[in-house]
Amino acid sequence: MRTEGCLGLLVTGRGRFRARLTQVSLHHFRLSATDEQLPRITFLAVPDDTIVVSLPRDHGFAAICGGIRIGAGEIMTLGAGERLHVRTEGRCRWGWIWLPALELVRYGSALTGTAFAISSAARSWRPRPAIGRHLRHLHSAAIRLVESGSNALADGEAAHGLEQQLIETLVEALSTGAAIETSAATRERQDVALRLEALLQTQPERPFRMAEICAALGVSEQTLRLSCEEQLGMGPIEYARRRRMELVHRALRRGNPETASIADLARRYGFRGLGRFAAAYRGIYGEPPSATLRRGLDPGMADLRLRQPRRPA
Repeated sequence: MRTEGCLGLLVTGRGRFRARLTQVSLHHFRLSATDEQLPRITFLAVPDDTIVVSLPRDHGFAAICGGIRIGAGEIMTLGAGERLHVRTEGRCRWGWIWLPALELVRYGSALTGTAFAISSAARSWRPRPAIGRHLRHLHSAAIRLVESGSNALADGEAAHGLEQQLIETLVEALSTGAAIETSAATRERQDVALRLEALLQTQPERPFRMAEICAALGVSEQTLRLSCEEQLGMGPIEYARRRRMELVHRALRRGNPETASIADLARRYGFRGLGRFAAAYRGIYGEPPSATLRRGLDPGMADLRLRQPRRPA
C-alpha cells in the first residue's frame, strides 16, 4: 500500500481483515479500487507531485476523508502533499484516481480556456449527475477489465484513449460541479489529529495519558476529544491503545517465540495485565494471542511450546 500513499493502516473492526486491491497503471494515470470487509483508519500522504481523486463504487458505507463524509454522487480531491486520516465504518468499496498535478492543471487550462487549479487541501465536489456517473463508469470499466483478466488495456492506444476520456470527464466534473467548502473547524481538527499521529509515531510503545497528549500538542482535553472523534472515530487514548495492540499483533504474526514471549511483547507495548491483555486481544482479533503466534511459525515449528511467564513464588 506504500505506492498508494498509505503510511499506516489500523483495522478498527473485530475479526480478521479481508480486502481486495486492484490497480491499473496507464501512461500517466493510476487507478485503484478496494473492497474492504472491516472498518479501518488509514493515514494517507499524497505525493508532492500528485492529485488524488476519490469516489465511491456503490451506495454502501462511504469513506470519511479528514472528517469529511462524502455524500452520494460526490467525489473528493486531495491535493499534492496533503496528509490526512481516511476511515471507514463498515464494508467499503472505494475507487481512486492518481494523476500528475501538472498534467491536470495543463489539461484543465486547455479544456476550459481559463486558469485551472486544485486546492492542496481535501475538498469534496458535487459534479453534475450525468458527469459524475460517467466518471464512475470509466473507472469501473477499467477495473472490471483487469479483474476479468482482459489484456485490452495492454494496448497503448486503448490505454491512451481511456486516459483522455478520464481527464476530460474529470476536468468537466470539477469545472462545472459545485465545490463544497471545508469548515475552518474541520481543518483545525485535521491538524490536531495529524499532530497526534506524529506524536504517537515518535514513541509507538508508550501508553500515553490524556494529560500528556494535551500538553505535548498544546490543546485542551475537549479539543483533543472532539478532533479524534471526528477524524478517527474514537477517542485519543483508545486510538493510541489500538495502535499498540496492532503492533503486538504484527509481532505475533511474524512468529518468533525465541525472541520474546507473549507476556514480554504485551509489556513492551504498554499492556501490564496479561489476562486483561489476552481478553482484549481476543475481542479484537477473534482469537487468543497464542493462536496468532502459532500461525506465524514455520510449519516445522507448529508444535513448539510457547514460553509463558513464570508465576511468582
